[in-house]
Formats: sequence, C-alpha cells, structure tokens
Amino acid sequence: MQISIITVTYNSASTLETTINSIREQSAINNIEYIIVDGNSSDNTIEIIKENKDIISQWISEPDTGIYDAMNKGLKMASGDWIGYLHADDVLASKTIIEEIITAISTNNINALYGNLNYVQENDIHKTVRHWKSQTFKPQLLKRGWMPAHPTLYISKELFLKTGGFNTNYKIAADYDFILRLFSNPETQSFFLDKLIVNMRMGGASNKSFANIIQKSKEDYLALKHNQVGGFYSLFVKNFSKLTQFIKRN
Repeated sequence: MQISIITVTYNSASTLETTINSIREQSAINNIEYIIVDGNSSDNTIEIIKENKDIISQWISEPDTGIYDAMNKGLKMASGDWIGYLHADDVLASKTIIEEIITAISTNNINALYGNLNYVQENDIHKTVRHWKSQTFKPQLLKRGWMPAHPTLYISKELFLKTGGFNTNYKIAADYDFILRLFSNPETQSFFLDKLIVNMRMGGASNKSFANIIQKSKEDYLALKHNQVGGFYSLFVKNFSKLTQFIKRN
C-alpha cells in the first residue's frame, strides 16, 4: 500500500526541516510517496527541499493563489492508494504512526481514517498547548460543529476524487467545507484511530489575528449552510468545544 503525503510550503525554511525529518524517520518510509508543493518561496525553502530530495518523490515550485490551490495541485500529483497532508509547520507524532495507519486501513473496511492532534508551542514542539481528541463519527455530530482534525485525515484516493478537491473560494475554511462534504457522503466509511497522529505548531492562518478569526467564522457558517448541515448553533458549539481542549498547567 502506498500513502501519498503532501506538504505545501511557502517561505517555510524555519520549520520545514523538522517536517521532512518526521517523514524520513518513519518505519514505513518505503510505503510513502512524499510530495512537496511550493508557492515560489524566496527564502531557503527550495535549498532544504533539494537537500532532502532522496526521500521526496515529487516536488514543484511555482506561484499559486493560496494554500488550497497548492493543496489541489498536490492532490493531482499524488499516485498513492491513500492521501494525507502534513503541513510545513507540523510533524508526525511518532516514528511508527504511518505504519499504524496502514495496519488500521488493512484490517478495517474503510476509505477514510483520522485520529488525534496536539497543538504545540511554536518554538518547542515538545510542549503541548491544546489536545484535540476526536471520536468515532456519527452523522448527528456534524450539526454539533464536530470535525476531525484535518491534518490527521487520510483518505483513499478514490474517495478523495469523488469528494472533489478544496474549494478555493474559501480562503481559510476550505478544509472545513471539504470535511462537511466528505462526512455527509454516505459512501464514506471512516475509522477513528485513537492515536496521536500529528503535532501542529500554534499560529496557523485561521488564528493569526482577530480579523482572521472573524473571517474563519464567516466562512465556517457559509460552509455549514452550503452543505445544508447546520447554522449558528453548529458554529457556536464548534468554537466553544475548542476551549475544553486546552491543557491546564499548574
């Protein structure tokens, strides 16, 4: 089984090396097709890519219209049986996690898999700020604002193509729109792997500023309405549930 893992980069030199190393260290490295889609970076990102080309199956660097355009490009490039995304600020949580994902896929009749995620400090990926623990999917969860952590999601290529790529009309919430489409589809047979899959650095696009948070909420609401899943209640519960994920420290 081949797993295509796609990393989208743009001036990502400060974090990309650790992302690539988390791929390099995988026990199932021979089962990984690793793809990097760069948005014409002007820092040292390209040099880092070239230095690690021994484990990079394909890469391109060219202008794009944003992260979701680049993610769609990666989808078109992927030739694996299953597809997942690992962002340039993120790392796989353990050296065996892709092997564990492959085992779960092989032993269950599924076409989508997801797990748990830690938000970690931007300067120290060993310090967890927020733990996103997921749960087994039930259709009614979508109306309550539920979604799995997108960076933990692995989908069969066949189902990915049926669902369609990311709607680039959304600037921040195209991943949420995609998840609503995916989990509203009765053909989706998902599996919750109760394992930590990804450590994600804090400071993503949706949380960089108050304006981005407002924009994200607007786009989330539009995605809910467009997919006929819910409305303001779903959006409220979605955002409120995040408060319970933060780690209490003495």
